[in-house]
Amino acid sequence: MQIGNRDFDLKNHTYIMGILNVTPDSFSDGGRYNKIDKALFRVEKMMDQGMDILDIGGESTRPGYSPVHWQEEARRVLPVIEAVKRRFTVPISLDTSKSQVAKLGIYAGVNMINDVWGLKFDEELAPVIAKENVPCVLMHNRKEADYQNFMEDMLSDLNESLEIAHKAGITDDKIIIDPGIGFAKTYEHNLEVIGKLELLRNMGYPVLLGTSRKSVIGKALDLPTKERVEGTLVTTVFAVVKGCSFVRVHDIKENVRAVRMAEAILAVGQGD
Repeated sequence: MQIGNRDFDLKNHTYIMGILNVTPDSFSDGGRYNKIDKALFRVEKMMDQGMDILDIGGESTRPGYSPVHWQEEARRVLPVIEAVKRRFTVPISLDTSKSQVAKLGIYAGVNMINDVWGLKFDEELAPVIAKENVPCVLMHNRKEADYQNFMEDMLSDLNESLEIAHKAGITDDKIIIDPGIGFAKTYEHNLEVIGKLELLRNMGYPVLLGTSRKSVIGKALDLPTKERVEGTLVTTVFAVVKGCSFVRVHDIKENVRAVRMAEAILAVGQGD
């Protein structure tokens, strides 16, 4: 898959997506990078540590978050996008569910749209993505964690997102799917998804896993947000073993090393 100026071998490698939240209220790093100089410093550090693609977000999606108007979201992200494009060549993903923000972001140089609502929040988003011919991440989400059969229902929800994408003209080679860890899921649901990632991979699309520092890790280990690196690394290894193409993380260096080690082991096993 071509994302920006780079070709990604999504069948044979797990890539690192670095998180840059330019928000005042994100659960892990809210308020830390909402100034351009601090954001650029953070991007440079993540690139030095091995980040493959940058994901910029201007609206927190933590539990209990307060939605922001698209104009405010655009005000937060556009100056950072423009500054990153001037200074670096890293491909940029924009974490948004709003068509207006996506359109402005693409015009500013964004290479991919990452939608936590899987094209179900704003009916104009899919046509924007199709028209601009950029890749997209379709994440599983719903308003309530109310399921008859969790895994079956989740896969059905993702197929609905895929149908929306196809009707708008988004081609399969531009689609990545994401199980949406921490979104409309119980603690047990989140663990089940991580353990059954191959079911998403079997849908025929590249898979992105985003677990970094999330509550499922905090609950499993009884640890605060800043002490969830090791737990995140375990999920990253699961992602590699299950064939995921991306992991979306805060701690770049540690996750790069985890991916490389897991891939080295798998490479020897596949050669036997």
